[in-house]
Amino acid sequence: MAPVRNPSTTSACALRSAARGFSLIELMAGILILFILLALAAPSFQPIIERFRVRQAVEGLQSTLYYARSEAIKRGGNVVVQQLPTGTNGCTSALTGQDWGCGWFVCADTNGNGSCSAAEPLLQRFDAPTNVDISKTSAGNSISFNRWGLPSTWLGFNFVAKGKSFLSDPSARIVCMSSAGRVRIGSSEDLCNSSSP
Repeated sequence: MAPVRNPSTTSACALRSAARGFSLIELMAGILILFILLALAAPSFQPIIERFRVRQAVEGLQSTLYYARSEAIKRGGNVVVQQLPTGTNGCTSALTGQDWGCGWFVCADTNGNGSCSAAEPLLQRFDAPTNVDISKTSAGNSISFNRWGLPSTWLGFNFVAKGKSFLSDPSARIVCMSSAGRVRIGSSEDLCNSSSP
């Protein structure tokens, strides 16, 4: 006759053997499957990353323009937004006065010449995200604001992922600021050409 086992000890042994975990081969197979899935999904994340970078730069410029307006009103004018020059933090995107890809900064224009020098107080700085082309549609590397917080001229900026066409890339955005100080964001060049202030 076979000995009778206690049912509580049988279930405890079964639980101990089930709680041992994965073998090394099972763990490596799971990691391999995860890497294969990530490799297949990575290309589909590229447009999402590009849209995020463009949006980050657009929101940075929008907040900078509002900040410069409020500082100009507070200080009685002479506030300038100026592009960061090429070579800043290793950036090589600002080759002309219309290329703002390195970013921009705000200064108090104490001498009233419409641009920032090293001796003038720096109020804010924004380093543009990498892999975003930013171009100002009008000439000049600076924007001055008067005592009413109005820019010297209307402004337009094009934002697009580096190496992409502004006309065909869905992540491309345009930022316009009218001479009345209204900032608008859109995806069409007609946004800056409309007559509404």
